[in-house]
Amino acid sequence: MSTSGNRVDPSIVYKILPEADWQQAVAAGAYPGSADDARDGFIHLSAADQLVGTASKHFRGQSGLVLVAFRALDLGESLVWEASRGGALFPHLYSPLPAGAAVSVMPLPVGADGVPVLPEGIA
Repeated sequence: MSTSGNRVDPSIVYKILPEADWQQAVAAGAYPGSADDARDGFIHLSAADQLVGTASKHFRGQSGLVLVAFRALDLGESLVWEASRGGALFPHLYSPLPAGAAVSVMPLPVGADGVPVLPEGIA
């Protein structure tokens, strides 16, 4: 879904979050964001090629996480690509993340180094 052979699909964006938070979002219809998202005024998302850095920097040592994928077009004009870590453009969502727009939800086991392990073929 997010890859075609070995090519990353840039039209898919991802959110890493605790599974419990995602279940609450599904029940409520949308994910309002984490404390970091609220602080920054937008929901932090990542492209596939940014996930390794995001998982390592922000989610090391955390278990019970999921990786939720969305089609960028389904998020509409509230999705803005802005310079962030190292000047790279990251997808930022300036609205709640609609649970019904998710195209997949995948568990993220923790590796021996404490970093969440991404599903094969994602990054």
